[in-house]
Amino acid sequence: MLAATVRVVGDIGVAEECVQEAYAKALSAWPVSGVPTRAGAWLTTVARRRAIDTLRRQSSQERLFAKYVEEDVAPLPEESELPLIHDDRLRLIFTCCHPALSLDTQVALTLRLLCGLSTAEVARAFLVSESTMAARLTRGKKKIAATHIPYRVPSTDELPSRVDAVLATVHLVFTTGHTAPIGTDLMRRDLVERALQLARMLRELLPDSAEVAGLLALILLTDARRGTRIDLDGALLLLSEQDRGRWDRSAIEEGALLVRLALRHRPAGRYALMAAIAAVHAEASSWEATDWDEIVGLYDLLLATWPSPVVALNRAVAVGLAEGPAAGLAALDELGDTRQLSGYNYLASARADFLRRLNRRDEARRAYVEALESCDNDVERAYLRRRLEELEQ
Repeated sequence: MLAATVRVVGDIGVAEECVQEAYAKALSAWPVSGVPTRAGAWLTTVARRRAIDTLRRQSSQERLFAKYVEEDVAPLPEESELPLIHDDRLRLIFTCCHPALSLDTQVALTLRLLCGLSTAEVARAFLVSESTMAARLTRGKKKIAATHIPYRVPSTDELPSRVDAVLATVHLVFTTGHTAPIGTDLMRRDLVERALQLARMLRELLPDSAEVAGLLALILLTDARRGTRIDLDGALLLLSEQDRGRWDRSAIEEGALLVRLALRHRPAGRYALMAAIAAVHAEASSWEATDWDEIVGLYDLLLATWPSPVVALNRAVAVGLAEGPAAGLAALDELGDTRQLSGYNYLASARADFLRRLNRRDEARRAYVEALESCDNDVERAYLRRRLEELEQ
């Protein structure tokens, strides 16, 4: 609906309003007239007509209006011309990920407009404030309107220039669903399932891409633990506490095969390396049998490929599990001045855990409180509160 309306009005902000008004009209009309057989087409038609009405009111130049109307009635590309992309969601993501925009803006816009994430959730994924992300989204929309970036399905030749942004989008959809940044549930199954479906479509679309294989492997291997991440009472279970016998072995086997395929490409990309780390966890018979030295080595390679603050944080935790809590705490403290990690609850909670292991209880208590103050997921908050109570006891 949004993509179809943008083609008419040429402005994402106005198109969003038209789409919202179409839903509002449906809420008032459908209880009386019934839900149309083709509800999506009904909504899209209403949104597009609203967009044309908006243009008619806003435009003082009849020629400009005629141009947009002509674009509106122009036939869409035939399916035979677009043999590769057969899913509307994937088409929209590829459309939104236009190389004229910065990579961060492409991903943020796609997450916000087409994947159902709130501005706050997108901001959390990028480790920036909500106001900063809102401004970034607004600038992206304005650039699309000002430079007349076309909203259309890319040709086969254009696909490679958009793959990086599409992969980043699908990855962030998955991570946001895997551990919801806000809410009462640990995860959002809708986002996890959407990311898995999109990754499988990408694998079908680009079967020779090592990074696509790596991303699908990462999702499969990580999501294989889905059923063991909370107990019967809804309490968070850490990786060390989970029943590995209940992990999805078929997903692990499929993911491990994809990892091997992805790592044949040199140099290994970020998704292949992240999937390799997930494979080490998935294939370890127990928490104690985990090869932490190998995981640290993989994080070193990942940092060289993708120098991300979150990767550096995860590496520091792995160092602590490989060499002891003192080494892990020292590695974490080196990240204390990293701007993107300021107020990041996982940094504070990791410090708290190492401090607790070192029996530095007062410092651990302060770190747990700091983590609680920046955590908005109720399941994770309950876990942090339990840790605080254990320190008191």
